[in-house]
Amino acid sequence: MEYSTLGRTGLRVSRLSLGAMTFGAGSGIWGSIAGLNNDQAARLVAMAVERGVNLIDTADAYSQGRSEEVVGHVVKALGLDEDRILVATKVRLRTGRGENEVGLGRSHIMRSVETSLKRLGRDHIDLFQLHDRDALVPLDETLRVLDDLVTQGKVRHIGVCNFSAGDIERAVGITSHSDRAHVVSNQVHYSLTSRDIEHELMPVAATNRIGLLVWSPLAGGYLSGKYSQNGEAAGRRAKLDFPPIDTVRAEPILAVLREVADELGATPAQVAFAWLLAREQITSVIIGARTCEQLAANLDAQNFALTSEQCARLDKVSEPLAPFPYWMQRFHDRDRVLG
Repeated sequence: MEYSTLGRTGLRVSRLSLGAMTFGAGSGIWGSIAGLNNDQAARLVAMAVERGVNLIDTADAYSQGRSEEVVGHVVKALGLDEDRILVATKVRLRTGRGENEVGLGRSHIMRSVETSLKRLGRDHIDLFQLHDRDALVPLDETLRVLDDLVTQGKVRHIGVCNFSAGDIERAVGITSHSDRAHVVSNQVHYSLTSRDIEHELMPVAATNRIGLLVWSPLAGGYLSGKYSQNGEAAGRRAKLDFPPIDTVRAEPILAVLREVADELGATPAQVAFAWLLAREQITSVIIGARTCEQLAANLDAQNFALTSEQCARLDKVSEPLAPFPYWMQRFHDRDRVLG
């Protein structure tokens, strides 16, 4: 297993980490995504740790908190301390029906941390992440609460999820001229079918030394190849179209993915992971799995190295459409070259 430094923390995390969204049996959308019990989850965690994974990612909202409970139970049962496994969780999404059981205000964050710590059975959270922005709460207030939690020792490092480049810049601006804890990571959706972060998020993260953690690297299982435009397959994507995919653009990507997989003697999923791991700016790619067979195959992706020609083919077929003003900049760049 290879390791990367998380932002500017000095904390080393595995390039492949384990997602716990499938842990626990919840209701609503979690009925389609989750469902693993303690024993099933323990087998996955044990395999991941044995293969060098040292970060597990969950959230207070996953399966109405049951994911955190399962993570806590498994980590204790396997005797894993923070030298062997780091625990990341999140706050922002609704955790109850009450008016204040949601969001990034001081009250909800403080209560959520205490609840998460109890579920996880630990005295601190290694990486505490804002699950998304909250338009009702000033970012300054939210960051001040997080700094309090770091000072109290309940949180080691703070990160965010799904923040825009502008959100990151604002967060950096608030904390850069003070001794407050700073944001060290941004969890983003990035895959061959969704390369939007390359326009702004990647450059901003690089400038500010923000680590990038990737969620849904297989686009909800689509890049495994088991779903096709005209075919049917049982699984999460058959019930929940998330993350959304433009299949007209995605089918040619999957075709090249299969070609490269055949050349390497790999699976399409392994090639999709290998393409992400070839991006040096990516700190860690979060693997979600329901079976040990799935997890083992995905962890084996680190054993495949794409050639420059294979990377170029995948880059070309998956090249994202440029939003304004980037298409205008490309037009002017082309004019400069031709001139």
